[in-house]
Amino acid sequence: MLQLLLFGCIVFPLIAAVAVALDKEGTLRRRIVYAGTGITALSALGLALYGSFVLPISPDSSLQPLMTVLDLALLVFILYVAVNIRHRLSMGLALGQLAGMIYLDFFMLEGHQATAFLADPLALVMVLVISLVGGIVCIFGLGYMQEHEDHLRLAKSKQSRFFFFLLLFLGAMNGLVLCDSLTWVFFFWEITTLCSFFLISHDGTREAKRNATRALWMNMVGGIGFLAAMLFMQKAIGTLSIQAMLAQSVVMHSTAAMLPVAFLCFAAFTKSAQLPFQSWLCGAMVAPTPVSALLHSSTMVKAGVYLVLRLSPAFAGTMLAGIVSLTGAFTFVAASALACGQSNGKKILAYSTIANLGLIIACAGMATPAAITAAILLIIFHAVSKGLLFLCVGTIEQHIGSRDIESMRGLYKIMPRVAVITLFGIVTMMLPPFGALLAKWIAIEASASAPAFMPVLVVLIAFGSALTVLFWARWAGLLLGSDPLSDKRPVPEHLDGTMSFALRTLLYGAIALSLFVPWIFSGIEQSIASLFGVEGMFASDWGILTNGRGLFAVYPMFFLLALGMWYALRQSQKAERGPCALPYLSGIQYVQDGKVGFNGPLNTFVEPKSSNYYMEAWFGEQTLTGRINTIAIVLMVVMLGGLL
Repeated sequence: MLQLLLFGCIVFPLIAAVAVALDKEGTLRRRIVYAGTGITALSALGLALYGSFVLPISPDSSLQPLMTVLDLALLVFILYVAVNIRHRLSMGLALGQLAGMIYLDFFMLEGHQATAFLADPLALVMVLVISLVGGIVCIFGLGYMQEHEDHLRLAKSKQSRFFFFLLLFLGAMNGLVLCDSLTWVFFFWEITTLCSFFLISHDGTREAKRNATRALWMNMVGGIGFLAAMLFMQKAIGTLSIQAMLAQSVVMHSTAAMLPVAFLCFAAFTKSAQLPFQSWLCGAMVAPTPVSALLHSSTMVKAGVYLVLRLSPAFAGTMLAGIVSLTGAFTFVAASALACGQSNGKKILAYSTIANLGLIIACAGMATPAAITAAILLIIFHAVSKGLLFLCVGTIEQHIGSRDIESMRGLYKIMPRVAVITLFGIVTMMLPPFGALLAKWIAIEASASAPAFMPVLVVLIAFGSALTVLFWARWAGLLLGSDPLSDKRPVPEHLDGTMSFALRTLLYGAIALSLFVPWIFSGIEQSIASLFGVEGMFASDWGILTNGRGLFAVYPMFFLLALGMWYALRQSQKAERGPCALPYLSGIQYVQDGKVGFNGPLNTFVEPKSSNYYMEAWFGEQTLTGRINTIAIVLMVVMLGGLL
């Protein structure tokens, strides 16, 4: 039974990907995607119900030599891609990876090491996030890509290739989080790099190709770090098993043992677009919306934070842990500041993703049960809410032709359903009692007990959390505006059934998960605390989480929220129908063609312009990027150089 569930999570998405690639005419595309995502999701649920497991593979199994061949073949193909795009840096990195893997396989590994598939609460959470959220994004893509290609007026559809890489992404990510051998993890790691390259470059524009190339070489830099880690680990410890490495964590605090862990963290930082590697993820927004949603919510960037969380018991209590947490916290506040200076909706989402990933890494560096629990909660709630928001922005962009949030002013009059869903998505990211805010609260609480850099971590995480409220609240306010001269009732917009299904499912999922967050939190914290051999820091009773310093009242807050919404709706029904009063513009004004403006010179109509203040002098990319990248590079040098 276990082997069948693993097959459904890892291999079946690949089979579905090949099937959809062969269906050039697209006659069976929807059925294949439904079957591929559905069976993957059911298999993930089955694994979650099965619980933690270790599945040994015998040393003489044919799987290990097969994976060796596949590893080398994949690296040769990556070299071919680098040569094909004529990018010298990518060629050099690909050759370096290939040479390193050949040396590892044929000159360092003696025979074929026994390896295993394994799952613990972290891996099972990741599989659920990848399979459920990722599957919903794929279903959304069925309706979205049809409109996308109609807009581009393509002579020949490229959807078969597009969905091939989407489905392959799901299988690769599930394989990555369920494998124990680092050589197997590396294989799936590089598949995600390759998938992201082809998906970002999907539209074939010069900008898409340029950003895809940047994503390729930056992630290949991480691949070099990953290979270096395997070489050092095999030399120092004599194994590439994550399970065996963690079992030796008590004696792993020597420099020789910490060096491979530091290189793995470096590889994770590149994959998770941490500073100074954030540009590849920001550039990925040129891709179709399902790609952005998949990269940000359930795949690719989550691989990096998963790896750091997986390694956190190995470096707990070391200086490396302090540097990792400090780097993550700095990324959290710096990326949040950059998001405050943006009006492009996708860029706001991109920087907020980088910020949240930084917070997860900061929690992993603290390496306490409360911090790791907060990190896992952030993975869950960020995946659902951020996936929802990316799909909303893509839907809005298709209808109004812009992803700028200033263009979304008064969106409720044009797209009432999507506007409300977007608003709720934003609320779940920033306000109580939803799970994302609870996770941040626990992260701040955990930082107060951090073993290293405690005061700095508390300040960085608290300040970063305040900045997130700024850019989320500003966006939400724009969605609530309306045209004062119109008394027309909003007309619900038409959406493809797959797009509507995806938006509603993620919205209901975000709300439902927050309703059950006390039980989710308690279950995760108890499992993590037992691994550390300690008791949990928080008690849960009647939906109220408490510890010695305070409480987070989930259900009372939900009750107050529901009461407030009921009162607001009741009062709105009593409001008078008709146009609202004209806005006061501090001058002589009049209405022309349904627009209110100034009476200018010679009675000319002057239309007013209004927008939010984005504080670009403080938070603009040109102001901050160079400075924060310099600080991030210094932290990277300290992390790696301090162990060399």
